[in-house]
Amino acid sequence: MRKSYIGLITALVFGSFSPIFAQEAVKTFTAQGNPLITDKYTADPAALVQGDTLWLYVGHDLAGGQTKYVMKDWLVYSTTDMKNWTEYQVPLKITDFAWATSGDAFAGHVTEKDGKYYWYISTNWTGIGVAVSDSPTGPFKDALGKPLLTNDDCFASSHAWACIDPAVHIDDDGQAWIFWGNRECYYAKLKDNMIEIDGEIKQIKFDQLDFTEAPWVHQYKGKYYLTYASGFPEKIAYAMGDRMDGPYEYKGILNEIAGNSNTNHQSIVAFKGEWYFIYHNGGIQTDGGSYSRSVCIDRLFYNEDGTIKRIQMTTEGIR
Repeated sequence: MRKSYIGLITALVFGSFSPIFAQEAVKTFTAQGNPLITDKYTADPAALVQGDTLWLYVGHDLAGGQTKYVMKDWLVYSTTDMKNWTEYQVPLKITDFAWATSGDAFAGHVTEKDGKYYWYISTNWTGIGVAVSDSPTGPFKDALGKPLLTNDDCFASSHAWACIDPAVHIDDDGQAWIFWGNRECYYAKLKDNMIEIDGEIKQIKFDQLDFTEAPWVHQYKGKYYLTYASGFPEKIAYAMGDRMDGPYEYKGILNEIAGNSNTNHQSIVAFKGEWYFIYHNGGIQTDGGSYSRSVCIDRLFYNEDGTIKRIQMTTEGIR
């Protein structure tokens, strides 16, 4: 009680409750190229830019040399210069979702609205959940006590892992949209509270789609870009449209198979005037692979017509 009282007084003095509950830093490190993080196996990156800080949320493959996905928590990092990074305490674990009996901490995405941070996560066959925090570093708590989406919402799918890989994008008018799926790409509007679906769930369809998983939407000069993992082993492909909900036109392959990783999962953001492509491969030597992955970052460039140049995956990373 005494500690809580002191914390309350501190919050009143500094005008915010966030510093009390924010997770503390674990360590700092300087990037030495790709992979970015070398002391842990990380995957499925999702970046959030706020002011002069880029927050990087990742999945966590528990060890090297795995023969299946073993993922029990998610991790968060930050940078202000793409070179020096801070790691924080574990912000969210699969056990924070009592309903997630799968025990699998699959890909997620974090977005901010009205000062709160919403983490949309997938749990393999038990559905997509959402956690919330007052701080970008967490801790995050289950916002619903049940899934936001389940396989029942994936009306065109019949396999158990259809309801995975959520990605949220807030449009210029403030409307938030969520995209997700495996083999089929689904999307829907979110209500203003960010924890309920608003209206009908629909599918993205266009010629040459060949969708596997990992949808991500970003905007550039009035255009909407849908990127996604395609085929297996996975490449990243993309399409462009004039609206969030399409129609989209296929534009081609963005990057090739990521080395010795069968999966790929991308995050595309602008930060301090530059565009970045964040992804994973199996690049930690010698135990990296499809189930022991590593997050990497390389630059992204546009052509004059708004299409995106092929990503050059490098060992050197960002310099």
